[in-house]
Amino acid sequence: PDVPEIFLSYTINGVGGSALRSVISRFILDDITLPGAGAVEQVIIEVDQPFSNHNGGDIAFGLDRLLYVGLGDGGGGGDPEETAQDTTRLLGSFLRIDVIGTGADYTIPTGNPFADRPRCGPGSNVNDCPEIYAWGFRNPWRWSFDPLEDVLWAGDVGQNAWEEVDQVVLGGNYGWDCREGAHDFETAGCSNILWIDPVAEYGRSEGQSITGGFVYRGSAIPELVGGYVFGDFGSGRIWSLRADGAGGFVRDELFRSGDTISSFGVDTEGELYYTDFSDGRIMQLVSP
Repeated sequence: PDVPEIFLSYTINGVGGSALRSVISRFILDDITLPGAGAVEQVIIEVDQPFSNHNGGDIAFGLDRLLYVGLGDGGGGGDPEETAQDTTRLLGSFLRIDVIGTGADYTIPTGNPFADRPRCGPGSNVNDCPEIYAWGFRNPWRWSFDPLEDVLWAGDVGQNAWEEVDQVVLGGNYGWDCREGAHDFETAGCSNILWIDPVAEYGRSEGQSITGGFVYRGSAIPELVGGYVFGDFGSGRIWSLRADGAGGFVRDELFRSGDTISSFGVDTEGELYYTDFSDGRIMQLVSP
């Protein structure tokens, strides 16, 4: 039978010297319409965050019915603990775990890069983490699946110069902190690393903090169908990204909203919305 449950990602105060701790939990609801005190939480996975920034992200189920978790590098400037290239840490990575029918537990999908290793705890570990799906991320702030093509799109926030859009694939290393966007960031310990460059990037003249969005699959804006729509928290600009037919992508600016764009969302009809952090509003994208 179906279980009335919801999965949440949230942060709590740190444990054992960490600044914060990320928690992924399952909540079994006592009432779907009006959940109450009878709801039961089952903590699935916890990750220590050494600093106070880069501790958020998204969780989502893929078409494979597996739960994906996006985690930043733990914060600070320039990845001071080198977590994004360290696969013995869960930070700076996308995780993929199986939580269907497991209760307060999870199993490791057989296709994960390090699937045969012991499961990782909240902090440092002696082995590569089997939960990892892909790594080398600074702060994947908002990401989503395109359900039509089953592609995971992510916006990864840059350090000083470049914001990037990635298509995340199994086993991919996306470069941070050896790379920021498609550019070298630091070279120490970065030789002989095969990383995947972003499919698009932009510099500080256009924005300061990318907010990943969705591939538009609605019907109200026909000219936008199939385009990956994303924005920037600092500049308020919103772009569409499309394949150019030659292996690359073309980025077009749709408009300058003047808003602090913190997240995107879609409704059941595929129509697209974004949140304005400063004014606490939800805005819908419509045809001009």
